[in-house]
Amino acid sequence: MDSRVALIGIVVEKEGSVEALNKILHEYGKYIIGRMGIPYPKRNINIISIAVDAPSDVISALSGKLGMLDGVSSKAVYSKLT
Repeated sequence: MDSRVALIGIVVEKEGSVEALNKILHEYGKYIIGRMGIPYPKRNINIISIAVDAPSDVISALSGKLGMLDGVSSKAVYSKLT
């Protein structure tokens, strides 16, 4: 299966979900190119961006698992390159 480059944007609204989020990211570690986290205390949230290089179904699964966590929203943006 062809690998794609994508960016997964994550917004964490509930601090209690961070441990589960990090566990999922660790499971998909071999696909992660880089990660940037930005705390936003004014709104009491954290914004995380994850750059990945993986098959489309893996990217979808990762974004979906993250989005199913309580207080976590995620969305994947795909590169046009395959």
